[in-house]
Amino acid sequence: MSNDLRQPASPFTLAAHAEVAAELPSDDPQDWLDARFGLVAPLPEGGIKSEDGTRQVWNIDRFQAFQQQDAACPDTVNPSLWRVARLNAIAGLFQVCPGVHQVRGLDLSNITLIEGANGRIVIDPLISFETARAALDLADQHLGPRPITGLIYTHSHVDHFGGSEAVKARAVPDVPIIAPDGFMTYAVSENLHAGNAMRRRASYMYGPLLPADARGLVDAGLGKTTSGGRVGLVVPTHAITFSGERMVIDGIEIEFHLAPNSEAPAEMMVYLPHLKLVNIADVACQCQHNLYTLRGAEVRDARAWAHALDTAALGFAAEADALCAGHQWPRFGAPRIVEFLENQRDLYKYIHDQTLRLANDGLTPREIAETLKPPQALASQWHLRGYYGTTAHNSKAIYQKYLGWFDGHPANLNPLPPEAAGPLYVQFMGGATQLLENARAAFERGQYRFVAEVLTHLVFAEPGNRAARALQADALEQLGYQAESAPWRNIYLTGAMELRRDDASATTPLPAPMASPLAALLPVEQIFEGLAVALDGPKADGMVVGINWRFSDGSGNFHMRLKNGVLNFWRDRDAVADATVKLSRTGLAAVLGGRTTFQALVAAGEASAEGNFAALAGLLGLFRRPDPRFNIVLP
Repeated sequence: MSNDLRQPASPFTLAAHAEVAAELPSDDPQDWLDARFGLVAPLPEGGIKSEDGTRQVWNIDRFQAFQQQDAACPDTVNPSLWRVARLNAIAGLFQVCPGVHQVRGLDLSNITLIEGANGRIVIDPLISFETARAALDLADQHLGPRPITGLIYTHSHVDHFGGSEAVKARAVPDVPIIAPDGFMTYAVSENLHAGNAMRRRASYMYGPLLPADARGLVDAGLGKTTSGGRVGLVVPTHAITFSGERMVIDGIEIEFHLAPNSEAPAEMMVYLPHLKLVNIADVACQCQHNLYTLRGAEVRDARAWAHALDTAALGFAAEADALCAGHQWPRFGAPRIVEFLENQRDLYKYIHDQTLRLANDGLTPREIAETLKPPQALASQWHLRGYYGTTAHNSKAIYQKYLGWFDGHPANLNPLPPEAAGPLYVQFMGGATQLLENARAAFERGQYRFVAEVLTHLVFAEPGNRAARALQADALEQLGYQAESAPWRNIYLTGAMELRRDDASATTPLPAPMASPLAALLPVEQIFEGLAVALDGPKADGMVVGINWRFSDGSGNFHMRLKNGVLNFWRDRDAVADATVKLSRTGLAAVLGGRTTFQALVAAGEASAEGNFAALAGLLGLFRRPDPRFNIVLP
């Protein structure tokens, strides 16, 4: 993208920033003190390279170059977002309390290191192998080299387990690996069925394709952005099944408190009684979190989330001297910790309760989002600002959880899709020239939300209309500059960038395999469920195929049947089949992930097929790998 296509902040955006600045709390220096407390060493300069050295997977230098604490807020950044972006740029190896360190700013998330009797216990090893390895290198360099004697996953999101293979490489034999109950199911499967759509949308939400500067990527709200290295998962050896369960790992007593269906379906908080330290995981952060993540996922339960925070505030955290988390900086002192957790609890419960009150009064999701504001006592807290989640889209998530996507208005029951509606809107508004003229006038009045909405019809009707795309990009850009939420900013600015490109797909990630490499860890049932989602139903219409699967690694025997455009399967069911296939579960995952072919496994003696091979080949030909470059701002 050429920088000369990006526009400066408009007078309306400057006025919006001034209005935000006037309502912000005073800049309490305590956050700055906490974020810098215990610095042992800065991150290595120059960023982190991929394993083969061909590309950079992480570099915080590009943010720190323009986000020093004393740097004035640029006109193109919301002043509230600018503050948290500079706090998130404070990075390095930190001592949280004696015996506990964190590496912050080396990925979207933090890695926590506990000194045990014979080595280090790791909590949450970042997203990538490369960043996790660099974090361990930094600790070894400044704290002395020690083996890994324990690994704890607080929850089932990839930014808290993806670097686990780097940890395992330095671990003692039979290292205990601890996770909350249900972790494996959600860690591997959450992104499988709709993973392609999630990855594409994440390229908007986290802004990795934007240049890191004052008119582009400044932050992701929870941290700078996501790393781009190799993701792995080492299987846990022990599941925490009840709150209050205690274990001694490498001489350290650790207490676990489950928080299921809060920020993740499988999540837990960690307490070290002898140090009076809480690792709250992602149950509390220095901002409002997502009840619905904009990359796409199941809606989270605000009531369960508030309950988990209440349990912590009234229980184990009430005696803590320090609290750290999976993102951002720690807090110190029991009174501040309890107040922090209680305020976070009240925010999620307020949004939950008031959304339902307004819904019961007949307000629709858009009307609720426009109406609902936190009370002043909560709005005045920096750690409750909408840097990641927002009250607007979290209220829509609650509406969706209880009432679904339909807002009750008959016109919204079965509206036309954008490609069909676009030409009709353009004609109705007097044609492309008149619509564009009206949109320009609205832009000059600062009505950017309306301009972005109305021009969608023209862009979808005439995707080659450069003037329409440019004006919609300008409107999205100003909305991005105004946004307090980092994901909102990144989504707006990435949309603007793609509208301005001749080839929008040039900004998107490279094709991803149909199934994640993590699929090799899934039970066969879940692999087959993923296959059913990938089946081209219309193409399969009229076909009937039966396959018996025999897994050589003890994963079981299955009968699979295609009929009525639907793929069904049964464990341990004997049935007449067109073909019988023998291979391992990992071999099947490798074929589906595009890392090998069935024919190659047969040639290597790792698979075989008996019966009608043409029927098997026909079935395998019905599974479609989704396009990771699908359009978002264009039809």
